[in-house]
Amino acid sequence: MNDATGLPQTAVVVGGTSEIGLAILEELAKHRLEAVLLAARDRSGLERAKARLEAVGVGAVSLEECDVTKAEDVERLVSSAASSLGTVDLVIVAAGQLGTAELDQLPPATVLEMMGANAGGPAAAAVAFASLMAGQGCGRLVVLSSVAGLRVRRANFVYGAGKAAIDGLALGLSDAVRDAGVSVMVVRPGFVRTKMTVGRPEAPFSVDATDVATAVVEGLERGAAVVYVPPVLRYAFLVLRHLPRAVFRRLPG
Repeated sequence: MNDATGLPQTAVVVGGTSEIGLAILEELAKHRLEAVLLAARDRSGLERAKARLEAVGVGAVSLEECDVTKAEDVERLVSSAASSLGTVDLVIVAAGQLGTAELDQLPPATVLEMMGANAGGPAAAAVAFASLMAGQGCGRLVVLSSVAGLRVRRANFVYGAGKAAIDGLALGLSDAVRDAGVSVMVVRPGFVRTKMTVGRPEAPFSVDATDVATAVVEGLERGAAVVYVPPVLRYAFLVLRHLPRAVFRRLPG
């Protein structure tokens, strides 16, 4: 169950090798996080993530190999979480794939894979866990979106489209489960320095994974519905979302 401050004692991370997801768990470990289930396709990456969490004092770390683009894997993951954790206090949906926007590197199979990794799979996991939590009568869902989904740019249009989809689904899901004791928080970072963005030019207001983690925990404490990281992006995108398209398309990638 959540502690007296509303922070979780049990958590699931969908995309369990995500640097942002792990940074959030490390921040929560400073409070009363006791048991975690990490789910991802990469077994060796999951083992490294487990060691990282155990090093900061998380007592029970379970692992589940899972491809969220496969319905049977998502169903098995939800069942495993209920069995291993009992009450699931928090689910962090952190699965994603940055990919490319170069047309000659985007055959149909790659586009389908990217959209599945950024939208379809995370959506399936979010809805499945929301249903589990509604049955519990409590729970919190954190969905890692991106400002890239607020207005899709040519520089990452497939990734941005996927994030736009999961962002919209998370907002609608929040309304759907509101009366069931379940809350949904959408997190919209800008450029985050992680292994996924190594070698890419940094955008203005770039942050580290630890900055996102701090913002997420603060958002959980105050019951926020949407969190921008850094907060200035909330105001920047109030402007950017309403720029004429002819101006927007000329902005640097």
